[in-house]
Amino acid sequence: MGAPARTMSRPGAPAPAGRKLPWLEPAVVAGGLIPLAVLGLRARAGALGANAVAEALNQLGLLALVLLVASLAATPLKIVSGWTFPLRIRKALGLLAFFYACAHFLTYALVDQGLDVRAIVEDITERPFILAGFVALLLLVPLAATSTARMLKRLGAARWKRLHRLAYVAAVLGVAHFFLRVKKDATEPMIYAALLGALFAVRIVSAVLRRRAASR
Repeated sequence: MGAPARTMSRPGAPAPAGRKLPWLEPAVVAGGLIPLAVLGLRARAGALGANAVAEALNQLGLLALVLLVASLAATPLKIVSGWTFPLRIRKALGLLAFFYACAHFLTYALVDQGLDVRAIVEDITERPFILAGFVALLLLVPLAATSTARMLKRLGAARWKRLHRLAYVAAVLGVAHFFLRVKKDATEPMIYAALLGALFAVRIVSAVLRRRAASR
């Protein structure tokens, strides 16, 4: 079979559907790990401020939330723009979010609490913002574990999709964790709440339109 003719595309135009971009996912993973490297260099140089542990916790938690919201934005972006590349990096973004969420929790458990199980359990049960973050992390565990094509085939597409809708619940809990964590200025967590609301709205409107089209 002959190779298809190449077409000229204007700079900045989205890649045509089906074009292979083998560098895209590795580039996303590499870029997603850069903030961790920067954080490590800052910690080594003693540049994290007076409360280095709190700064590390804040940065790791924020990265987890940003990446989780970015992964959830893939389908709405496809719906609104027709771009397909966000779907290709959705899994990488989600796994990076899980990685940073684990790093956030391990920094809290190992560095901040010295692996004092009793103190950790008390924090989870008595401090709502820690409970919200912990439950969000727990919800991400089965999503990361079933992120492979093999697990998709084993679960079936319908069950897999239902399970991975928990990512939205985890994101809501992540925003709640952020909101409850800040004491005065809630502007930043409110921005993430608004972004999540917009993503929900796009998915809901799309579903309603599909049902209307199917019923005609």
